[in-house]
Amino acid sequence: MKLPKLTFRLPYFVIFILLFAIEVIIAIYFKDGFIRPILGDFLVVILIYAFLMAFLKTNWRRLAIAVLLLAYTIEILQYLNIMGLLGLRHNTFTRMVLGTTFTWEDMVAYTLGMGAVLWIEYLRDRKTP
Repeated sequence: MKLPKLTFRLPYFVIFILLFAIEVIIAIYFKDGFIRPILGDFLVVILIYAFLMAFLKTNWRRLAIAVLLLAYTIEILQYLNIMGLLGLRHNTFTRMVLGTTFTWEDMVAYTLGMGAVLWIEYLRDRKTP
């Protein structure tokens, strides 16, 4: 397997910074049942994708699928109570980054978020000669 080359793409980095700011705002100010858990998860896969695309020269389809599989894996690890098994349940940072509770809604949010990425990248790719 060939490793991706390093690069820097400002548009993806700007998207990452904007999404990171939105995620911080959501984490601080929203304690509801939709924006924080659903919209936050929808955006987080896009945020991870944008960050990686900012620095890696790689196939966007493969990277999008890899990010989605990573999100699914983390969610499945939540189902398996990995935080409790590793003794990290009370660690605020790991709880914030990895989460603690499996929900099907998260899986749907990740899928829709990455679906949006795939659709936008597909449209952008079609316009490029």
